[in-house]
Amino acid sequence: MQIDFHHAVTYVTARAAGFTAAEAEIIAYAAQYVDDAVSDGTICFHNKAMYSRICSAHKTIDPANLDDTKNHIVWLPFHFLPGNGGTDQKGMVGNHFIDKIVCWPGNKSSVAQDMLAAALAVRGKPNALHALGITMHVYADTWAHQGFAGVLHEINEVDHAEEIGHSGAFDNNLAGVLGSWLAEKVIPPLGHGRAQVFPDMPFLSWQYVNGQGKQITRNNTNFFCEAADAMCKFMQKYRGAAETGLPAQDAARVRTLFSETTDPDGGERHRAWLAAIRGGQFSFGKEDISYDENGRGSWKAKALGTAFDMPVYDYRDGFMESDWGKFHNALQQYRLMMLHEILPKYGICAG
Repeated sequence: MQIDFHHAVTYVTARAAGFTAAEAEIIAYAAQYVDDAVSDGTICFHNKAMYSRICSAHKTIDPANLDDTKNHIVWLPFHFLPGNGGTDQKGMVGNHFIDKIVCWPGNKSSVAQDMLAAALAVRGKPNALHALGITMHVYADTWAHQGFAGVLHEINEVDHAEEIGHSGAFDNNLAGVLGSWLAEKVIPPLGHGRAQVFPDMPFLSWQYVNGQGKQITRNNTNFFCEAADAMCKFMQKYRGAAETGLPAQDAARVRTLFSETTDPDGGERHRAWLAAIRGGQFSFGKEDISYDENGRGSWKAKALGTAFDMPVYDYRDGFMESDWGKFHNALQQYRLMMLHEILPKYGICAG
């Protein structure tokens, strides 16, 4: 999924679940920042203080994507949550390890349900909303990324891609568009890299043949609507409210925006969602939100004084209480929990 879902839709579902506007902004920013936290290493300050951060994503064209170790600690926990074959058994699923780590939609994955339980367990902590945002990113991705695995493997191959809907975004030439993209860039079979961003487009209905020779049919709009409703239900549970999901008005508007906002560019779709939120098209009324990844209003700039990477920073009062610091604390706690507690429970050794 892209910024239209991870930021705007997460905000809508959080507000519909009963979070305040301020709380929903934290949850939504954290959810999107999982895709944008691409730098790791130690932050050094002039007063000799230090902070060690991890990354939760790599860019599509990044040599790190050819490193299996980096794939295991980034793509598996944060973007392609292993589904364990849709079972809760610890032993082998199918004939290969790959069958355990293919992503399944969150409502059919015991691994995902354990992840949600872990988010409930940290309610009340200083970075609880940041942890919730991270969890909602991963939970949402399980719908878009189902059938793919966050490692280099032939199962992620995509052949004979064909649009079966009528979005008009690709002039019904999905295979030609995909072929031209792959011809321009050498993209390994990691996650849905070979499918480019097709799994992330909310309006797309399509089919393809995967690396195991299986015909796969996908209606992204249905997947995305299911994900949004499931997120709302969990966030209602998080708040101790009845798990009723998206109100009918909001669910209908979400589906319409998914199906009718057909620009292939996620940034353009994001702007359409922000306009809908500003225009009061949801049950919570008119609200004005934005997302600043690297500018003056970004979490990083507010915490460090600048969004640029520097060899040494001035230590700022409140750094440890900043949203950026809380996000990175939650990110490390999440990865440790997922790789060393939850996945081993299912016999998945990935950390």
